[in-house]
Amino acid sequence: MDIAETDTAFEVKAELPEVKKEDVHVTVDNGVLTLRGERRREKEEKGKRFHRIERAYGSFSRTFSLPDNVDGKQVKASFKDGMLEIHLPKNGESRSHALEVTVE
Repeated sequence: MDIAETDTAFEVKAELPEVKKEDVHVTVDNGVLTLRGERRREKEEKGKRFHRIERAYGSFSRTFSLPDNVDGKQVKASFKDGMLEIHLPKNGESRSHALEVTVE
């Protein structure tokens, strides 16, 4: 996960290989950005023996406190080729309500 700042916004990028867009959820609630999702295990194939499995499967969640100058109502998220990008524009508005962010 990478977080960068420009003069007008914060940018969050998260690599989520083999995670489907419909399994990714982004919310902003009371100044906290939450990223949730799930990587599902592939179906077991007959005749295939795994010697090592190092990739993690299952649910995951990350939370970040947002600075006061983030406009929570204008947060945008996009997901393409396993990369989730979240755009958090600056312009501090009240952040006292929960908001579901649509992942495009």
